[in-house]
Amino acid sequence: MEWILRNKGLWIALSIIVLWSASLWHWLHLSIDWTSPWVYAAILLQTHLYTGIFITAHDAIHGVVAPHKPKVNYVIGWLCATLFAFNNYKKLSSKHHLHHRHAASAQDPDYYDGPFWRWYLKFALEYVTFWQILLMAITYNLLKLVFPMGNLILFWELPAILSTLQLFYFGTYQPHKGEHPADDIHKARSQRKNHVIAFVTCYFFGYHHEHHAFPYLPWWKLAKAKERS
Repeated sequence: MEWILRNKGLWIALSIIVLWSASLWHWLHLSIDWTSPWVYAAILLQTHLYTGIFITAHDAIHGVVAPHKPKVNYVIGWLCATLFAFNNYKKLSSKHHLHHRHAASAQDPDYYDGPFWRWYLKFALEYVTFWQILLMAITYNLLKLVFPMGNLILFWELPAILSTLQLFYFGTYQPHKGEHPADDIHKARSQRKNHVIAFVTCYFFGYHHEHHAFPYLPWWKLAKAKERS
């Protein structure tokens, strides 16, 4: 029991990976009944789990998935970044640390002083590469030999796109847009305290000022940080 508690972050990360994989496997096999509300609920669930995959990669970047096992932490981070549309883990790590050092400035790769959609496009182009698109295309065409095309689009591709919007809106745009107090070195704001909404929207990353103030905290400890603040 003590070993499990000492490695809680690792077990949470593995749980998200298993849930995402099992959910995707389940829905890829089913015949789609367009009249069923479960289809649309499944898309939202798969989107949320996709977001969890990226959040896990993000936590690995901060070394908090398996803090006492750096090699395991790296493998989990690399795996989750790869599952999230073949993102390059080392590139993500390098740019994310730049974001923390230069939040909401010209040196911040995640920041853009402009309207939502232009910022989102700039954000996407900052990370998406030709090789990533190529690998996604190859994977799609291989999976299409096994699974129905509609299922792949609805439960694999669409949730990935929606997840990027979820991550961008709640984890970048809302926290960093507009003016910030001159004495706020983190240039980040947090949403109001509501742990249910904060988890559903972006795994507590709406508590973004807390994340920047305490980057060594995993996502599941940000709610307590919000309460203390």
